[in-house]
Amino acid sequence: MKKQITDSVYYVGVDDKTIDLFESQYVVPNGVSYNSYVIKDEKTAILDTVDPRAGEAWLSNLEEVLEGQEPDYLVVSHLEPDHAGNIGKLAEKYPHMQLVGNPKTFAMLPQFFEFDLTERCVTVKEGDTLSLGAHTLTFVMAPMVHWPEVMVAYESKEKILFSADGFGKFGALDAKEDWADEARRYYINIVGKYGAQVQALLKKAAALDIAMICPLHGPVLKENLGYYLEKYQTWSSYEPEEPGIVIAYASIHGNTAKAAKELAKMLEAQTKDPVKVYDLARADMPTVVAEAFRYDRLVLAAASYDGGVFPCMEDFLHHLRAKTYRNRKVALLENGTWAPSAARTMKGVLDEMKNLTVCEPVVTIRSTMKEADREAMKALADAILA
Repeated sequence: MKKQITDSVYYVGVDDKTIDLFESQYVVPNGVSYNSYVIKDEKTAILDTVDPRAGEAWLSNLEEVLEGQEPDYLVVSHLEPDHAGNIGKLAEKYPHMQLVGNPKTFAMLPQFFEFDLTERCVTVKEGDTLSLGAHTLTFVMAPMVHWPEVMVAYESKEKILFSADGFGKFGALDAKEDWADEARRYYINIVGKYGAQVQALLKKAAALDIAMICPLHGPVLKENLGYYLEKYQTWSSYEPEEPGIVIAYASIHGNTAKAAKELAKMLEAQTKDPVKVYDLARADMPTVVAEAFRYDRLVLAAASYDGGVFPCMEDFLHHLRAKTYRNRKVALLENGTWAPSAARTMKGVLDEMKNLTVCEPVVTIRSTMKEADREAMKALADAILA
């Protein structure tokens, strides 16, 4: 869709509502947007392309804005295919157009496209500027947010931050959904490992007078920018957003599930904080991971399996560790018929993470929850709420 953002800045991105899995792993029931922008001035710059699956619609939007004019520049902020997938096609269509990127951009670009870059590269580094006339782009390097070549651009006349994957979210632009939920799921699962690098970028952004943020996914952000910046500050520092308890369970025959739900009832009777229960065998894993980062407490309830832990819990713990889960209180509940091993296995993975407090007692259920187990479970609930 073509959309005029300011007198000189246009949105030419595309909504993709046919995609089922973003990056072949994230469920996107409301699709996703691939954002691309054009600045028209004495010189014209395109900021990023879109995924190959949306190339035809994007080119149509772009041609409508260009009105027969050949663009002077294509700014490549990120080479991931959902943003850079049409670079080759665009370079062929406009042979005089120059590509703007940093040294890492041009080192990686030939891995994706084979065309002659001779005299077509404008190489920029931290703080370099590109004048388009009344508009000037200043480039800010953002390595590992979340690829090594990533950079963002600040346009000083309109006070726009073109933020690459930063401040993006899942969902097509017309999706009627809360920004934070899908932005959190997007950030934690895709960028979350790189909190230190995001913090470094936020410090650079704090020195800029920003009136608008134009990300590569999700809506253009124009109002209450402090809210979005605060979310990113919290997420990238690995601090909980709010008090609450996530109970994630991995149950084979339903007995561990019954114990997890009974513990939830005990907690709900004693606190007004949200208590959210997820079946790891069936829930959307990235959603549960995001929820674990959202709240300050986590209960892991799992059946023992092959001398370890039921696989969906193992997978969940792998995701938490990979995304640098920390600064939380965690409680353990295990189930085992003859040789309980789940708690030991879960604790072993948690020990590889930083600044986690593991509650005592660890509760062991033998096959099915019995009345005799309630005392230990009440003690565990008290420890979670302490």
